[in-house]
Order: sequence, then structure tokens, then C-alpha cells
Amino acid sequence: MNNSDAVFVEVDDFCQTFLPAWKKHLISSGIKHINKPFRLSVSEVMTMVIDFHQSSYRYFKTYYIHFIYRYLTNEFPELVSYTRILKLMQGILVPLCSYLTYR
Repeated sequence: MNNSDAVFVEVDDFCQTFLPAWKKHLISSGIKHINKPFRLSVSEVMTMVIDFHQSSYRYFKTYYIHFIYRYLTNEFPELVSYTRILKLMQGILVPLCSYLTYR
């Protein structure tokens, strides 16, 4: 198991407990939240962001296009375009910050 796999397992375990609690909080507070399903899971997007920051790549676009698309298509079979991943990254800000605080 490499570092990306270990990060994904830990992030996915965190998301299994955090996301339902966060959804309940959003509903109870009356905050409107668009619940459009991702092709990539929240855990996968969070793992990509964490791996990018641990990599030697300087720009996320280069990392995503030249590393994820080239070498990790088996690990992420439902890859989306670069512009779509930027939109998905906006939706994971709260779970990512909560995970990093938890860690």
C-alpha cells in the first residue's frame, strides 16, 4: 500500500462519519445546499488535493493533467476535466478543513 492509498483510506473513513453529520447540520440550520452527485467521490477529490500538496509539483493543473491523467487512471476511473475538478474542489473545502483539523 503506497502513501496515496493510505491517505485515501484515512480520508474515506473520515468522510463516512463527517459527511452525514455535516448534511444534517446544513438541513437543521436551513442553509441551502445543492446536492448534485459527483462523478468522483468527496474522498477522491480530497485525496488528490492532499497528494498534490505532498508532491513536488508546483501547479495543480500540471499535477492533474500530467500525473493524475497519465498515471492514476486505474485508481480514479471516473476522472473529470480540469475545469470540472476545480468546481469539485470548491465543494470539498469544509470537509477538507475539518479533516485537516481532525488530523
